Amino acid sequence: MRITALAGGVGGARFLRGLLRHLAVNPSALPDDDGEAQLTIIGNTGDDITLFGLRVCPDLDTLLYTLGGGIDERQGWGRADETHSVAGELAALGAQPQWFGLGDKDIATHVHRSQLLGQGVPLSEVVARLAARWGLPEQGVTLLPMTDTPVETHVVVDDGEGGERAIHFQEWWVRHRAALPARRFVVAGLDRATPAPGVLDAVRGADVVLLPPSNPVVSIGIVLGVPGVRDALRGTRAPVVGVSPLVGGRPVRGHADECLRAIGVDSTSEAVAGLYSDFLDGWLVDEVDPMRDRPGLRLERRPLLMSSVDAAADLAGAALEVALDLRRHRATA
Repeated sequence: MRITALAGGVGGARFLRGLLRHLAVNPSALPDDDGEAQLTIIGNTGDDITLFGLRVCPDLDTLLYTLGGGIDERQGWGRADETHSVAGELAALGAQPQWFGLGDKDIATHVHRSQLLGQGVPLSEVVARLAARWGLPEQGVTLLPMTDTPVETHVVVDDGEGGERAIHFQEWWVRHRAALPARRFVVAGLDRATPAPGVLDAVRGADVVLLPPSNPVVSIGIVLGVPGVRDALRGTRAPVVGVSPLVGGRPVRGHADECLRAIGVDSTSEAVAGLYSDFLDGWLVDEVDPMRDRPGLRLERRPLLMSSVDAAADLAGAALEVALDLRRHRATA
C-alpha cells in the first residue's frame, strides 16, 4: 500500500505520526492483498530561511524530529531537552536576528545541512541522510522535499508610509505573529522550481493520497505551486482525502486564518476544500463546522483535535478509512 502525503510542519507531522501509530496497532487496517504500508511524505520547503549563514528548513525538520521521536512535544517544533548556549552567545555578540530561536542540537542539523548543500549535495539527498539518522526508513517512511530548488515565501505588508514592503514569511509568522495585515504572499523561486526526484512518481503511483491538516496557503498551497504537482494530483488514480486545518473556523494553532484572509478566502472548512476542489475526493471536517454536501466529494465529520498521539491516530485512521473505501468503490465501478 503506497500512501503519499503532502505536509507542512506541526499539524502534518502530528497527523502522520498518528497514521504510523494507527497502522502499527491496527494490522488489519489495510486490505490483506496490500501488505505493509509505504509512506512517502512530500514536505513543504516554502518557509525555509538562511539564518547566521545556516540553511534552516522548519517544516522538514519538524517532520524529522516528530517521526523520529526527538520533538519538543510542548512546542511542537524544535528538539526535546534543548539548550540554547549558542543562541545566548550570538545575542551577547549582537548578532541578528534575535527573534528566531535556535537550540544547540537543532543548530547541529542546520550546520550539517548547510555543509552538504555547500558541497553541491541536492536537498533531497540531504533530507535522505537526515531521515536515516532519525530512523524513518526503518518505519517505512520516505521524506522528500517538494523541490531541490531554493524557495522562500515573503509577505507583503504596509510600510507605515502609504507604501508596502516585503518581509520573510518567518519574520511575519514568528516575530510579528501574523499581526501585520498581509497584502499578499510572494514565493521567490517557485516559478523556476522543479519537483524533487520521486515527488511526481509518489503522487502518480500512490494507492492513497492524504492531505494532513496543514496550512492551506503557506504549506499545502506552496507544495501545490511547484510546477507539475497539481497536475499529478489531478491525474492520479488514487483517491485524494484531506483533513481540514480549521475547527470552528479557527486554526488549532498558527495563523492559517490570517493567511486565508490575505488571499481573499473565508476561514471555513468549506472554503479550504474549495482550494483543492479540482482533485479532492474526500474531506474530513470537525463536527462543529457547517459544510454543505458537494457532488463528487465524500464528506466526513470527525473530531479533529489531535490532543494526543492516540487522538491523532484515530483521526489519521478515519482519513485512511475514507480513502480505502473510495478506492474499493473505484475498483468495483
